[in-house]
Amino acid sequence: MYTNIITEIDLGVGIITLNRPERHNAFDAALIGELSAAIDLMAAEPAVRVLVISSTGKSFCAGADLNWMKSAAGYSSEENLRDARGLAEMLRRLAQCPKPTIARVQGPAYGGGVGLVACCDVAIATFDAQFSLTEVRLGLIPAVISPHVIAAIGERYARRYMLTAERFSAAEAYRIGLIHELVTDDAALDEAVGEIVDALLKNGPGALAECKELIAAVAWKPLSPDVIEDTAQRITRLRASAEGREGMTAFLEKRKPRWIAQG
Repeated sequence: MYTNIITEIDLGVGIITLNRPERHNAFDAALIGELSAAIDLMAAEPAVRVLVISSTGKSFCAGADLNWMKSAAGYSSEENLRDARGLAEMLRRLAQCPKPTIARVQGPAYGGGVGLVACCDVAIATFDAQFSLTEVRLGLIPAVISPHVIAAIGERYARRYMLTAERFSAAEAYRIGLIHELVTDDAALDEAVGEIVDALLKNGPGALAECKELIAAVAWKPLSPDVIEDTAQRITRLRASAEGREGMTAFLEKRKPRWIAQG
């Protein structure tokens, strides 16, 4: 079905793996299109409760593919706008996916690859991973990834790393909030991702989707009467939902809720 990615679903986990190791999993129009389609399918698939974004080879994602950039140099404004919108839309779909998302970062992420990491709810990387927002070195700007990167690392660190385009370590990515956890190697990476997946699968699927919407709704907003009312309405709706009633009943009865595999 796909030529640039691999998809699989196993025990509630959907995995989308970038599979262009010879190109360092760099973006081109085809890869972006396949990612958009796969994210949509995973978001709509009831069997998927958690989505993991991973890559093959030595790099997580090297940003824009060189051949793609060479082609873009000859594009018209309309063609460049189409490509930019395609990348922006793919990132939006990932950022707004109703399922929790995890970035499994086994190697370097540059440019748009940093944006891909920033779009995910949780990001785990190996110690030897490196990162860079390289666009200004090419006379460009990290435009369509900027909302996601700034949300992840904040304006202050965005000013440094978007302006300098310097390469920074996984330890620095952890310090500034791009990465949540660092591990030693691929085996430890799989174990850490598995632990996060296990934690997520214990939670109500509907509640997870609602929680993601809640975070987006209240982030960076002042504590106004409208925000307070919105949060009250949200919890009221969830308490009355079938999932909410099941979760509270299971807690009181000291049993697992139905969304957790029994056994």
